[in-house]
Amino acid sequence: MKKVVKLFIPPDSWKLPVILLLGIFFGIGALAFHISKAPSYLSDNPTTCINCHIMAPEYSTWAHSAHREYTNCNDCHVPHNNVFNHYYFKAKDGLRHATIFTLRIEPQVIQIKEAGANAVHNNCIRCHTQLIDDPKMMRPEFAHNDLRKERKCWECHREVPHGRVKGLSTTPYALVPLLESPVPKWLKKMMDTKE
Repeated sequence: MKKVVKLFIPPDSWKLPVILLLGIFFGIGALAFHISKAPSYLSDNPTTCINCHIMAPEYSTWAHSAHREYTNCNDCHVPHNNVFNHYYFKAKDGLRHATIFTLRIEPQVIQIKEAGANAVHNNCIRCHTQLIDDPKMMRPEFAHNDLRKERKCWECHREVPHGRVKGLSTTPYALVPLLESPVPKWLKKMMDTKE
């Protein structure tokens, strides 16, 4: 066991450079973690979705909809069948989004993927089961489940909850919370005192 541990301990002449390199590596990692606002992705806060400007129309249209009072983005866009699938889907989708935004290959018009569409459809049904199952709540021509088996909810409810979002140009004056500067406060303070 001691021989294995000794393999990972650098010689005395290397200790300072190794410690410095590890410090730089972890410092850059911590800075990237801070700048990317990584902890915000663990929450259900809707403002997380506007960490990238491309989501401003979706955020704005949701914020002006009736769904705002009862839901957040994850209530609709992430599966809720079990906790493992919930966080797996969230991590998988988040990594895909982070990669696309980091590489700057995001489209100006966002299209939902099939897995996301299925999650949204299942969540519509989960939240609105009473409306779907109770014939007294439905208009008579739509009360038959056979008419709705092969359709997604938004085939009829096209503007729920995002309206007619077709990219950044559809909501040019969308009011969304401004993103905080990624520059740490201590660095801003140091820069302001030099001026």
